[in-house]
Amino acid sequence: MLAIGGFFMFRKFLKRLPKEDGKSVLDWQDYYLEKTRHLWPDEQKVLLEELVKPVPELFRDVARQKIAGKIGELALSEKANEISQDLVVKGYIVATPKRDHKFLIKTLERKQIEVEPYKHLF
Repeated sequence: MLAIGGFFMFRKFLKRLPKEDGKSVLDWQDYYLEKTRHLWPDEQKVLLEELVKPVPELFRDVARQKIAGKIGELALSEKANEISQDLVVKGYIVATPKRDHKFLIKTLERKQIEVEPYKHLF
């Protein structure tokens, strides 16, 4: 248990180290979250919550923040006026490991959302 805890603490420490630009991975994530907080409509928050549901509850907040940070980054780069379903799906694909994409595809099919436009991101 100590080794597992130490591993996650070390990963968190590495993410807090500043990169060449002087900001860490977590600093940038917080920046994107703060800049796009007002762009999130309720239905996209619900979709994000549904997508992070399979993540164990202990890690769910971290996963939600990581994915929301990536969605915020995409929204700022596309100069979006609002977080759309398209941005949520793209951000989820980019922010999560490949093993999580099977769940995304099942969820999109269940919600009758076309998967084909996102095939190039998988």
